[in-house]
Amino acid sequence: MMNETKISKLSLAEEVAGRLKDLIGSDRYEVGDKLPTEPELMGQFGVGRSSIREAIRILTNDGFIKVRQGTGTTIVSKTGFGEPLSQRLMRAKFDEVNEVRLAIEEKIVEMAVVRRSEADVAKMKQAILLRRKYAQAQDVAACIQADIDFHIAIAEASANSVMVEIYQTVAMHLKNMFLEKFQSTDVFMETQGMHEQLLKAIADKDLRRSLIVSKNIATHRK
Repeated sequence: MMNETKISKLSLAEEVAGRLKDLIGSDRYEVGDKLPTEPELMGQFGVGRSSIREAIRILTNDGFIKVRQGTGTTIVSKTGFGEPLSQRLMRAKFDEVNEVRLAIEEKIVEMAVVRRSEADVAKMKQAILLRRKYAQAQDVAACIQADIDFHIAIAEASANSVMVEIYQTVAMHLKNMFLEKFQSTDVFMETQGMHEQLLKAIADKDLRRSLIVSKNIATHRK
């Protein structure tokens, strides 16, 4: 049984539901695991049966659990229906976030080649010049920001507002992870040429070349 601190008696069901969501989202549980029984949860949180049942109802409605008569309460999702993407990314590992970014970048590049404007190209060019400048100066934070700005400029060139918003959210978390991961700009110097090739291919509206270079960037080991 888990040994959590007792909670206050303010908005009991909501507090219990919130604590359970945190536990479900942690490494303590996996999808398919059973939650403790009602009596165990009552003892764990120091609340009555009605509060536990209401908390279970909240988690069921939010898509975290399913209650089956005779088999108990089973976790069916670690994120539920309504967890914002930004919040979910905060719990993700670097490789997971990076894989998401790479998965959507191919489509973004494809759309950018077709839809990009001259203003889009100018914005990409400005970012790529700053990326090189800061990489050469070993200014890690500024180089990472310029790298993110370059890829966001490509996303904006796709002219798909939903795609831009998703990419910006992913990029925000990736930036924070990059700041923790990289102590120098060496890897950014290694890939600077490929990024410049990607800019040229998009500017030339060369779809085949753009996708090849984008894949080369994606498969470069960081």
